[in-house]
Amino acid sequence: MSIKPTSKKTSNRDKSILPIAKKKNLEKARDYTANEFMKQLIAISSPSQAKKYHRYFKMDEGEYGAGDKFMGVSMGKVFALAKEFIEMQIDEIEILLENEFHEVRVAAVSIMDFQARTKKTSIVQRKQLFELYIRRHDRINNWDLVDRSAPYVVGGYLFDKPRAILYKLARSKNIWERRTAITCTYYFIRQADLDDTYKIAEILVHDKEDLIHKAVGGWIRAAGKKDQSRLIEFLDKYATSMPRTMLRYAIEHLDKKRKDFYMGR
Repeated sequence: MSIKPTSKKTSNRDKSILPIAKKKNLEKARDYTANEFMKQLIAISSPSQAKKYHRYFKMDEGEYGAGDKFMGVSMGKVFALAKEFIEMQIDEIEILLENEFHEVRVAAVSIMDFQARTKKTSIVQRKQLFELYIRRHDRINNWDLVDRSAPYVVGGYLFDKPRAILYKLARSKNIWERRTAITCTYYFIRQADLDDTYKIAEILVHDKEDLIHKAVGGWIRAAGKKDQSRLIEFLDKYATSMPRTMLRYAIEHLDKKRKDFYMGR
């Protein structure tokens, strides 16, 4: 397998804003390019590691990951290298998002996540990260890419803002946009803000996709840790009609008596 570093694109986007690096560190920031990242990632890739990913992602024809490619880098190494490139600019991150290899896109959303979590990141930069995520959702196209970045890049940005876009995503025909809608609410849950989690769960409760069943079940389970009564209220309404996988995920932390009751229904 021959993998070439990503070529540097000419961009008309505003490059005047560095995500975290101050202007006095401009010379250092210039090293944080997509091309340089690719060189370092290629150096630690392994064909044997690439084969292992077939166990975790459905890549056969007709499955959600069909056509995806792996260069062979463990996710631990991808995350570590992404953290070293935390000062990468928005247009360089987008170049990584456009890459055909899965690990490169994971790196892109990981850099976005690290920047979104960093207190030094400006309000302007947080907005740019959110807008990049939404605009290039076509490249954030697998469950791990969504889960790695949606909570802080999307949820963190929207926490003190109107959230109408989440309901648009929840009703999307695109499975990954629907998964983003529920997954990003993890940030809200951590702040004990549970309303949107349950409202979006209601939209998705009869979704046909297993990856949505798992996400909804997992997130209302997390919301149940903050307020179990609201989880019970949701289950009393939907337990008899929601997919079994969603139900199993949702009741995982309930006592045995309640688990048996809902599974019996």
